[in-house]
Amino acid sequence: MPETTTPATELASQYIAQVTGDLEANLKEQERITADIASLQEQLAALQHDHSVLVSMQQALGITQAQTQTQTGSAVESKSATVPSPRRKKAAAATGGKQKARKSTAAPAKKTARKSAARKADTAQTAELTLVELIRRHLAEQKEPRSAAEISTSLGQAHPGRDISPKVVRVTLEGLVAKSGAERSKQGRSVFYSAPAQSGKPAPETGAQPEPTDG
Repeated sequence: MPETTTPATELASQYIAQVTGDLEANLKEQERITADIASLQEQLAALQHDHSVLVSMQQALGITQAQTQTQTGSAVESKSATVPSPRRKKAAAATGGKQKARKSTAAPAKKTARKSAARKADTAQTAELTLVELIRRHLAEQKEPRSAAEISTSLGQAHPGRDISPKVVRVTLEGLVAKSGAERSKQGRSVFYSAPAQSGKPAPETGAQPEPTDG
């Protein structure tokens, strides 16, 4: 019995050692593959981000479909580098034709970019107008006097990105009245403002103090 038990015990020990070693190797391999997957996911996320940025730039610059096809043609040409000589010549001829198409579309793309820049410049100039200028323009467009509250509401709707309060509008209007840039009139306890009178009409009030308003 002792002689039979000893070899069996040694064999079991060998199996245990082998299984333990294989298990450790398996875990290490899993860790390595997990790290590789994480790295690849980071690279994929970076590529997807770059793709989104490039697409946005492409749309902003007005790049046409012909230019995109040119890039695709260049990739095909690089793949055909190992093709026999006659096929390489055909690929070169096709690339030359696409380059001509790219030149023909370059000018329209530049014009589109200029128009887009001009529109952005116009929007920026409107945003930079002072409140005094906005109120002066608004009064000039009205056919009848308006209260400070009405003017504030109209300007707030026309320029939602700006903080235009009735109090600030009223103070600005009184400043315009003092400088003959606007006229002030009363109807009961309400005060209304209008653009300055043209030549031949009564001169605007300049010495009156601000009156309480209903707005």
